Amino acid sequence: MTPELLIRLIADISVYPIVLIGAYALLFRVPKGTRFEVYSRVLMAGLTAYMLAKFIGTIYQPADLRPFELLGVEPGAAFLDNPGFPSDHMLFVTAITAAVWFETRMKKTTLLLIGLVLLVGIGRVLALVHTPLDVIGGVVIALIGALWYVQKRGRHGTSR
Repeated sequence: MTPELLIRLIADISVYPIVLIGAYALLFRVPKGTRFEVYSRVLMAGLTAYMLAKFIGTIYQPADLRPFELLGVEPGAAFLDNPGFPSDHMLFVTAITAAVWFETRMKKTTLLLIGLVLLVGIGRVLALVHTPLDVIGGVVIALIGALWYVQKRGRHGTSR
């Protein structure tokens, strides 16, 4: 396996197991009686993170060009045609990981997801489609969106 293929696998393909594991956890490990509340929080957290990312990306871009453009080489992974801050890939996978943790408390699954998220972030930087700041920005903004989980209610209507 060539280094370029390995980087592409880490940067792009690692997103798929995160989505599948997250979907499994949220679809099959959330009690039936709480699903509407859980899915509402997940939706609001995701939308908040996405809207915040777009707003911040509009007013702040640390660079006009992505690393591969600055170096005059081909990108090593898929990317959206925008300046790159924050990383949409990192925003997405971090939001899924936060949802799994806060809504299921599946420790081993969450640790696996965190490991995969780190791989995606490293892959995005090695593929030259993002800077470390882009990756960190995506993670931080997703975690800000996750503040919706702080409002989570316990079984008896009290905050947990």
